[in-house]
Amino acid sequence: MVEQNYCDISYLEKVRIYSQEYLKCCAYIDQYGSSDYMFTKRLYSKLISASHLLEDFLDYHGAKNNSQWFFYRELTASIRHLSLGGYAQQHIVSRIAFYGLGDVSEFVAEGHKTLAFIRSSLLSLAPSILTEARHLNIPLPDVLHGQYDFASYLTGERLQSDIDAEDKDRQKDHIVKITSEFFKIAQEIDKLVFYEPLTNEEILELVPSKINEVMIRSYEFRVHNLQSYFDTYVVQSGYHEIAGKLKVLRGYFSVVYHLFQVMGRLLHYYERHLHEVSFKKAYMTVREKLAGMVDPAQLLDRTINYAFYYVCYFLSEGQSIAVEIMNENLEKGSVTLPIPRNRGFHQRPSLMVAKLVAHFGGKVEMRLGEKRFDASSVLDLQWAGGEINKEGITKVVFEGDMRALNDLEILASVNYGEDIMGRGTPLPESLSYLRITESSIG
Repeated sequence: MVEQNYCDISYLEKVRIYSQEYLKCCAYIDQYGSSDYMFTKRLYSKLISASHLLEDFLDYHGAKNNSQWFFYRELTASIRHLSLGGYAQQHIVSRIAFYGLGDVSEFVAEGHKTLAFIRSSLLSLAPSILTEARHLNIPLPDVLHGQYDFASYLTGERLQSDIDAEDKDRQKDHIVKITSEFFKIAQEIDKLVFYEPLTNEEILELVPSKINEVMIRSYEFRVHNLQSYFDTYVVQSGYHEIAGKLKVLRGYFSVVYHLFQVMGRLLHYYERHLHEVSFKKAYMTVREKLAGMVDPAQLLDRTINYAFYYVCYFLSEGQSIAVEIMNENLEKGSVTLPIPRNRGFHQRPSLMVAKLVAHFGGKVEMRLGEKRFDASSVLDLQWAGGEINKEGITKVVFEGDMRALNDLEILASVNYGEDIMGRGTPLPESLSYLRITESSIG
């Protein structure tokens, strides 16, 4: 049995203790927050830690289910999640110049609009928090923070780099893994890409049914793994010492990672605190109060039309350089394989081969004499199939990414997934990613 440790201090006395730093920050925002420069990473960090401690304390004592304390608890959660989003967005603003992503002026402008929304929301929340504290007989702190307590950490100086970077150029396997995963994520997200700002009604059709916190957090985790893997196995000497294509690639998945962070925090706040799920009167009343301070429509606009739009944009832009780096580092080879029996490279086998090659992302070509055909293109393969049938060719050579070539050998061993009548046949478990429906082949 777990032993619980209690003390003689009352709940009201402890809530005062746990509220002090939190209320000092809220009073600071209320007094000085009209200046954009007051919202630094240091302030966001203090807001995050102070609100997190207070929220945990309130939750432990049952504030979620107490009509007197529920609003104070929800205000605390509001500060925490908006500050988490603000911290991530402030990080993007301060680092974007180092990512080497070309002209990002429009992105930067939209980022500042997002920060302005977060700041205005925090400014709206702060006086309500102070009022609610008074209502609950929580004394406000006597000593307040000053303007220099949250100074920016940025300066115009940089320390000299005097530790030689370890040569990681030979870490080809790691680079291939990173670029392949980046490519896969980009392909998955591409299914949800949009090119024009969405209306609030269109956003509500996506959130939370198709785009939600759980989905975004899973992508955040995967992209963060890319960044960690890159820094551990490719370049350990720090971001500023990377050069060329690798620096640009890391810039792409770094900005995408931090955008996912912004999205995850804002979506959590919307789904948990603003989205209409519970219809209990107490919850609905508090939700309406919060919506008056943090506009749900603006929050979703910044989440989707800014953060998710640029996630899609940077993943799409980064695909070409990821594939280029992948092809420079992957192991290449060639295999000679039989053509599909009886029917040759018609639609099904061509689709199977193209899907297999696309799964890995590396370059693979089919070679017929001096002619070369892109093995990731169904049209190219079918065009080659016409020549194969006309000339009576029984075997072809595939050249390129050895990972794809290994699986092509398995695919060829089962006649490219069809019988002699052209009907689909079961694939080996190792090729389960190729399973397709009959409708997809017409």
